[in-house]
Amino acid sequence: MLSILYYIFTLLQVSFFFVLSIIVLAVTYPFDKSRRWVHECSRWICRLLFGVPPHIKRTIEGLENIDQNKPYVIVMNHNSGIDIFAAYKIPLNFRWVSKREVFRVPFMGPLLTIHGDIPIERGNPSEAMAKVLSLGKLWLSRGASVAIFPEGTRSKTGEINRFKMGAFNLAKEAGVEILPVVMTGTNTMFRKGGMVNWRNRVAIRVLKPISVEQVAATEVKEMAQSVRESMVEALADLREQVKNEKK
Repeated sequence: MLSILYYIFTLLQVSFFFVLSIIVLAVTYPFDKSRRWVHECSRWICRLLFGVPPHIKRTIEGLENIDQNKPYVIVMNHNSGIDIFAAYKIPLNFRWVSKREVFRVPFMGPLLTIHGDIPIERGNPSEAMAKVLSLGKLWLSRGASVAIFPEGTRSKTGEINRFKMGAFNLAKEAGVEILPVVMTGTNTMFRKGGMVNWRNRVAIRVLKPISVEQVAATEVKEMAQSVRESMVEALADLREQVKNEKK
């Protein structure tokens, strides 16, 4: 019963913020090209999704590694659809790179469009790369970060799969830092049958960014491998930390 009420609450609040986002976009568009205020509407959706249930936690560490005055290419591990909602805990204005199919989901799709997120066709790698580079550089030039799951799809095992090169090509061409982020607990938010796990915890860790100088000096494949290795190590450490805190 509680899970059903949570779904109803989610539908109502997303509907409200959907309308509010349209209004905010119309009012702020002339002077807010980075859509920061629209992004704040999305952040409020996620604050309520995680904040209303009393025992569901969403924690973040490593905030000292973020300079809120800089745009980044943010790279994150991908375990479930909840990753997108959890990531709004990161105190940056960012645009998502997401598969085209998500933009067709009721409410979710139109919200992504209003937010200014970047849809790509995964079946056409060259076209997808071109769109990531062109629209990604546009948003970065406006001061917004770009968030990408470099694995390209969800991990079925929970471990970090091999990275695609789009995020790293974008950072190199745009001349911005890469901000690695790992998270755990998003794939346990719901139990079998869609029941909410009322004592779930999503833990997020922000790693030190890869400097512009290092991005420029490092070959793309080497950089992707190095970032992946640091994220694999950080994810294992974060999981161990969460496990120990439960004892």
